[in-house]
Formats: sequence, C-alpha cells, structure tokens
Amino acid sequence: MATLTIISKPGCHLCDVAREIVDLVVAERPDGDVDVEELSIADDPALSAQWWEKIPVVLIDGQLHGHWRVSPDRLRIALNDTVGAGEEAE
Repeated sequence: MATLTIISKPGCHLCDVAREIVDLVVAERPDGDVDVEELSIADDPALSAQWWEKIPVVLIDGQLHGHWRVSPDRLRIALNDTVGAGEEAE
C-alpha cells in the first residue's frame, strides 16, 4: 500500500485540478492499495513555510512526487512503481 498526500490550500484552482487527477488515477487502482490524505497549508504553519510557493504538492510515501501540475500518466507510473516495489519487499 502507498500513501499519497496532497498539500493544498482553500481557493486554489490548481489544487482542485490536482485533486481531480488524483481521484481519477486512484479510482483506477485496486481498492485499498493507495491511501489518499489531504493537508492544507492554511492549517499548518510548518507546511506553509515549506510548500506555500509550490502548491499543490503531491507526496508518495512522504517523498516529493511533484508540484503545481499533476500528470495522470506520470502519477500512474509512480504509483505502479511504489506499490509494486512494496509488494516485492514483503
């Protein structure tokens, strides 16, 4: 299983687009192999200090996947690589 984190803020149109792409890509995957969480820089000063100029930010298992614009194809590949790598390690 992988954890995908979207770091966003309210009123961010790029964040809305990133969320839609994440939802689409995750919906294509087997149930339960990707856990999606969303954090807002408006709620966390540390996140704001780190990411405010790059939102939306997408992390996979805590590692930066990308920021600003999310490519569905690139996200699919990254999730396949991450989830597949985790299964091989078990």
